[in-house]
Amino acid sequence: MMSKIQRFGGAMIIPVMLFAFFGIVVGVTIFFQQEMIFGALAHPDSFFYKIMDVIQSGGWTVFNQLNLLFVIGLPIGLANKQQARASMEAFVIYMVFNYFLATMLGHWGSNFGVEFSMDPGGESGLAMVAGVKTLDMGMIGAIIITLISIWLHNKYFDTKVPEWLSAFRGSTVVIAIGFFLMLPVAFAFMAIWPSVQNGISAVQVFIVNSGNFGVWLYTFLERLLIPTGMHHILNTPFQFDNIVVDGGLLQAWTSQLGEFARSNETLRTLFPEGGFSLYGLTKVFAPIGISYAFYTTAHEDKKKEVAGLMIPVTLTAIAAGVTEPIEFTFLFIAPVLFLVHALIAATFITVVYMLGVSGYFTGGLIEFTSYNFLPLGSTHWRAYLIVLVVGLIFSVIWFVVFRFLIVKMNLKTPGREAIDEEMHLYSKAEYREKQANQKQMPDQPTEAMPVTENASMKDSDKELTKVEGYLAGLGGKENIKGFTNCVTRLRVDVHDVSKVADEKYFKQHGALGLVKRDNNIQVVDGTNVQFTADEFGELLNE
Repeated sequence: MMSKIQRFGGAMIIPVMLFAFFGIVVGVTIFFQQEMIFGALAHPDSFFYKIMDVIQSGGWTVFNQLNLLFVIGLPIGLANKQQARASMEAFVIYMVFNYFLATMLGHWGSNFGVEFSMDPGGESGLAMVAGVKTLDMGMIGAIIITLISIWLHNKYFDTKVPEWLSAFRGSTVVIAIGFFLMLPVAFAFMAIWPSVQNGISAVQVFIVNSGNFGVWLYTFLERLLIPTGMHHILNTPFQFDNIVVDGGLLQAWTSQLGEFARSNETLRTLFPEGGFSLYGLTKVFAPIGISYAFYTTAHEDKKKEVAGLMIPVTLTAIAAGVTEPIEFTFLFIAPVLFLVHALIAATFITVVYMLGVSGYFTGGLIEFTSYNFLPLGSTHWRAYLIVLVVGLIFSVIWFVVFRFLIVKMNLKTPGREAIDEEMHLYSKAEYREKQANQKQMPDQPTEAMPVTENASMKDSDKELTKVEGYLAGLGGKENIKGFTNCVTRLRVDVHDVSKVADEKYFKQHGALGLVKRDNNIQVVDGTNVQFTADEFGELLNE
């Protein structure tokens, strides 16, 4: 079950990866449209302003079509084969569902408390989806229908039919089954979803009214769930669905950037819900203090090596919000440090929020700049000065607390290992392998399964490429049930886990680590994993 949840979380990342580019486009164009900075050049009647407006309209694409983006994107990560066809099937089935639902609402919506004659938006509970007026189900509805479509694809895509019905094989049979299945599903949504909408409204009121404590608790849980990979399950609905604000925090924030840029009210006053999207600030300021604590507590003869190790990962965390190498290092060595980290992070975000700061900070400095500073810096620079000052203060707190605990508990952080022990940062793979080994019985071996014949042998004519090595180490084509990838890992479902090589083998072929969870194998490949996955798929299809 956990591997399925993690695979779902990884698939959710696929469409989210587009937000960085489109966010920069929106942020930059809004910045160039500020008349108080650029004067007559940015006047609404100027040619320059209109050009920026055209470019900005394209930048809103993914934010205005989030539902369709997830409908098309999820099958890429969750379909076992023929992902492109699965995306087409999901889109068609999702639109069939919405057409069915729209017609049902027109006939019987009033029986379930839906006034279908109202305009979409506002209090109507309705929305426009690709030109169809239907229930406003946000991302949740889109994901449910998409998961049904993916299940149908994985189960029926290879269904054999008589020769005279060959035109109905593959995608056609999947869509045909989905077509009729959407009739009861659409009716069920018509009957149930209005009550769900009322429940979501109640949750919105509770969370927003919880104020500072709500922000603290949310941030604490979001950080604490990172080791399980389930933090995406917590934060994604907040950011992209109707949990806190209609349309999700990202869409609500970006759609009002122009208004916020013209207002002198505090950002918290303008957008109080933004406290639930500030957790990315911890990715900028926490690594500074934590890395410096690692450096100052290292043995003198290893400090240069620690600096060479920590500076690149700290800069990556600050710029892009990728904190895994740092966080999983102290999680692996001493879980108590991770608990302390989550407590400090929650307190930091709450303090910033209490001082009037709000916005959209879920990533690193690139996101900070595009979604916040560029479009709003001229009006709300004081808020960003508060972020900088408070952030640096908490960097010092992270440093002092971590340094104290490292020394007090004699923790073997980088640079404090035994003389003959290699210094390195730990990965998520190594952390999970440790957790799995601790659950084994004492009389069971903790070493990974031996390398299979085709994984351990080099091709006599040529050395295996990285991806060829991965495939061999996974037991060959016949052992692969399906695969996908997230931001840094190739996720593969295998038939027989005993045929999978150990982590040492995969590292010899360029991997950063390996995670085995039942029949789900995760090869930690790094940020180029998308290219690895593409090549892996090509090898499978040869």
